[in-house]
Amino acid sequence: MNMNFIKKNWKGVLLCLMIAIPSWILGKIFPIVGGPVFAILLGMVITLLVSDKSALQSGITFVSKKILQYAVILLGFGMNLSVILQTGKQSLPIILATITTSLVVAWVLHKILHVPGKISTLIGVGSSICGGSAIAATAPVIDADDEEVAQSISVIFFFNMLAALFFPMLGTVLGFSQTSGEAFGIFAGTAINDTSSVTAAASTWDNMFALGSATLDKAVTVKLTRTLAIIPITLVLALYRTKKEKSSSGSSVSLKKIFPFFIIYFIVASIITTVATNVFGVSSEFFAPIKELSKFFIVVAMAAIGLNTNIVKLVKTGGKPIILGLCCWVGITAVSLILQHVLGIW
Repeated sequence: MNMNFIKKNWKGVLLCLMIAIPSWILGKIFPIVGGPVFAILLGMVITLLVSDKSALQSGITFVSKKILQYAVILLGFGMNLSVILQTGKQSLPIILATITTSLVVAWVLHKILHVPGKISTLIGVGSSICGGSAIAATAPVIDADDEEVAQSISVIFFFNMLAALFFPMLGTVLGFSQTSGEAFGIFAGTAINDTSSVTAAASTWDNMFALGSATLDKAVTVKLTRTLAIIPITLVLALYRTKKEKSSSGSSVSLKKIFPFFIIYFIVASIITTVATNVFGVSSEFFAPIKELSKFFIVVAMAAIGLNTNIVKLVKTGGKPIILGLCCWVGITAVSLILQHVLGIW
């Protein structure tokens, strides 16, 4: 951290923090919406008011690129692999099926509707793996710009809010077990994509049927198992891009240049947590503040992404990505329900 770096970036970073802190608080008050949404919206509005961003731009770019990756790395500290592997086994077929469905739907619609490729990829990955953090991990790998990230996140969080609001009602209508939280927990964990909304929906179910936190624990574990899919997806996308750029330009792009190294740190972080809790008996509470910091970093990064996004353009080009997001969401929900039925969970 030399002085030059601070001098160049402090203004932009400070602005992002000034947006992120109120957004974080609002996200705590309205968990169904979540902090990242408030941050993107505030960022997009504030950008309209700032006529000259040149002094801020370097800091904003640093936040939207680097802080986003740090958020993914810190997310790893919330991953106790042994717990995930034990409880995740049962939901694994559902998770694999929903991820495949979402990616296939995104690819097909990208061809039919001519939605830009990067946006399709981000919506497909975001819908199926875990909203904001999956998009955060994928964007640098496929070289998506901030407007593409903002577009994808807006679409995903829109359906996320709908899911968190309507799924508890849907669960009642479908007749999920009201004495154990298992069925609804697996449903929420596989079909809602952002952790805050999964938490909101699962807690609602717990409160409706006085189940303590049984549904919530189930849903969050399933959700974490899904998050692990970030690892293979980013690696596959990195390989695909190297191959594609090699064939299109004739010159080879080094895998080293686009390899998502932060994913390696994410894996290391989750191994550290797993070993610390299982071998050395460290309480999982010890890692809780790091997980919170990870969520806060995502909010800070979303503020920066909002600042780099033209809201007018976003609304104008928003139609097709919303259709794409809707189809992914419906596909995931349907596949999750069908498989739960086949596997006899529901």
